[in-house]
Amino acid sequence: MAKFLTDDNLNVAVSNLIEEAKQTFIIISPFIKLHDRLKKRLSEKSENYDFELVIVFGKNENDLSKSLSYEDLEFFKSFPNVEIRYEPKLHAKYYANESSSILSSMNLYDYSQNNNIEFGILMKAGRFTSEDIDIESWEYFDKVIESSKILYEKRPVVESKLLGLSESFKGSEVEIDILDDYFKQLKNSSKNLKGYCIRTGEQIPFNIKHPFTEKAFKSWSKYNDPNYNEKFCHFSGEKSNGQTSFSRPVLQKYWKQAISS
Repeated sequence: MAKFLTDDNLNVAVSNLIEEAKQTFIIISPFIKLHDRLKKRLSEKSENYDFELVIVFGKNENDLSKSLSYEDLEFFKSFPNVEIRYEPKLHAKYYANESSSILSSMNLYDYSQNNNIEFGILMKAGRFTSEDIDIESWEYFDKVIESSKILYEKRPVVESKLLGLSESFKGSEVEIDILDDYFKQLKNSSKNLKGYCIRTGEQIPFNIKHPFTEKAFKSWSKYNDPNYNEKFCHFSGEKSNGQTSFSRPVLQKYWKQAISS
């Protein structure tokens, strides 16, 4: 049966989801900055080359550190069997192992976990049956994963022994790594654009990493909330009615134009 979760119960459920994972763990979250307890739970899986870690992050960023912290990126890359993907339209949050999943409003971001009002719906597969919503969400997010852009992939190298009755782990090989090139390309595309402060509307250089005047940035940095609703679109300068923030400074309708200009 699906279970509605909030506050500490939601945080504990995500932690348990990691602990109970045997074969795979999926993180789909626009913003990722792991809480220490979640990193500890994941660390316990890092020596198992059969355990697959799948990461999908997103949002309209040209700087990796705004959506996925460098520390967490290096942590994820240390796993022997991992893929890291990017989906710019991502807003959904989904966490799953092979037998349970959580649909949630909460980014896997320590600020969200500690400060925001969030909810999650925990779904578990039974021994003989699975809830329809668990199956449907798994299938839906499998398509999200497949359609996202893969930026990093590392797979274990295994040698069979005794006519296939046993195997030996020989290490892992990085098969895809375009993280640096991908975000450098996004950054270069925005160099010569004029932008607007998302708090005051004043014209400033276009820089998704820094969409504020210096004065507005000092005001924002007092609370450092990446999801705080702002007033203007960094790309067009028009009023955003709270649809922009430090984490999403450009209105969705202008994103493709912004990165291709």
